[in-house]
Amino acid sequence: MSDMGSLQEMRQSPDGLRPIVAFDFDGTLTIRDSFTEFLRWRAGPGAWALGLVKMAPAVAAYARDRDRGRIKAASVKEFLRGVPRETLEADATRFADQIWARFMRPDALETWNAWGGRGAHRVIVTASPETTVAPFARKLGAEALLGTQMAFDSQDRVTGAFAGLNCRGEEKVRRLKSTYGENMVLTAAYGDTSGDTEMLAMAQEPGFRVFTQRP
Repeated sequence: MSDMGSLQEMRQSPDGLRPIVAFDFDGTLTIRDSFTEFLRWRAGPGAWALGLVKMAPAVAAYARDRDRGRIKAASVKEFLRGVPRETLEADATRFADQIWARFMRPDALETWNAWGGRGAHRVIVTASPETTVAPFARKLGAEALLGTQMAFDSQDRVTGAFAGLNCRGEEKVRRLKSTYGENMVLTAAYGDTSGDTEMLAMAQEPGFRVFTQRP
């Protein structure tokens, strides 16, 4: 994670005195799924349409098994396999810069900043790849980012697979506890889908679909 030293530092546990607040990313801080938007933006209209045609078998499989991790891996394989990490990180930064003003929910940002003003340790917990969410996390001033981890080969190129489980549902809870300890106290959490249910259940102040504003 060459350009993510700041995020490596973010992962250090807080001192125990700061409240930990977790935010889902897609649909909670943003108006829609960031990874799909990134892939569409990076591919361009023609390659995006062609890629979707090639993904027809994976889409059909998803209709049967509803395995979000599998179809996400299929999209990574189709649109990003072989891309150098450095290129992907640079593209993700450009994407975040370009889309920010029309992509982030104003009321979510207000709550995010309010927790920051109270000295909270704010962690983004997302099913989207850490690599593509990292530029948003930096712009937000996030203290930590926990997301789905992409796999890279020995030449630091995207393999088309993930290095771990899709970070949703129980995996969000597992990642939080693995970072902050089994007995961590989650002061507040915000999410908008069934993939956030378990994370919200462990929070003292759960917020489900509380952000509705659009830029």
